[in-house]
Amino acid sequence: MAKARSSQKIKSREKILDYILVVVFIGVVVITLYPFLNVLAISFNDPIDTMRNINFIIPREFTLSNYTYVFTENNLAGPFLMSVARTLIGTLVSVFSTAMIAYVLSRRDFYFNKIVTFLFLITMYVSGGMVPEYLLLTRTLNLGNNFLVYLLPGLIWAYNIILMRSFMDGLPDALQEAARIDGANDFVIWLKIIVPLCKPVLATVALFVAVSQWNSFLDTYLYARDLPTLQYVLYEIMEKATIKVDPHAADQVKNAVSPLSVRMAITIIATIPIIVVYPFLQKYFVGGMTVGAVKD
Repeated sequence: MAKARSSQKIKSREKILDYILVVVFIGVVVITLYPFLNVLAISFNDPIDTMRNINFIIPREFTLSNYTYVFTENNLAGPFLMSVARTLIGTLVSVFSTAMIAYVLSRRDFYFNKIVTFLFLITMYVSGGMVPEYLLLTRTLNLGNNFLVYLLPGLIWAYNIILMRSFMDGLPDALQEAARIDGANDFVIWLKIIVPLCKPVLATVALFVAVSQWNSFLDTYLYARDLPTLQYVLYEIMEKATIKVDPHAADQVKNAVSPLSVRMAITIIATIPIIVVYPFLQKYFVGGMTVGAVKD
């Protein structure tokens, strides 16, 4: 009887704990999803109705006027293509360069390994500042209104190098030794052995770089206003959307838009491409690809 009572107490405690975990999980989900759902609802809600109350997750008065204003009042085709071009080219070039540097630093026979790694680490904590960077890009390198200004400053990130090098350090040395015995040089080893095995970390770094390239607008503002990107144009639209209307003057606000509604619509437009691409890269984030390749 005593054992039965103790087991019932344990089961009841486990049920209480399960209920608590469920409540906590639901709370985390609500806290995580509410801001996005709120932004989405405001972007599809009537601007005048939004001015009365912004706390909702379902549009009270559905409308496409906010998106109509963003797409019809401005030419977004050229800036969109520019953003796509800088994101694709910038990501490919950055991942390629980072992978090559990380491979060199992961080599145990590289004499300056620690010194170069230390120099990269310094860049994570110390920066030259915006003014020297501006003078370097515009005066010394003369990259003003040049597409390269989108590529060179973000070509190499110290964090990505360390991340990729740490992954390469975990690869079996027997793979490279076997390739050298077969006559492969360092470039062939990197291209045909290291890169295929590093797909998970390559995808992770590619996502980091792509998100940064896609969301960046400050470099356009400072260096390349003649090569506007989608984010820069959306930023300008958001700055211009300062129409203030009287909620009680219904006859004057039929086609009006509010700054808040336009901002939310722009946020959704800028976020959708990342949401669409992420599921295709997510599968590479879990696990490595060296399991079972070589057994020491």
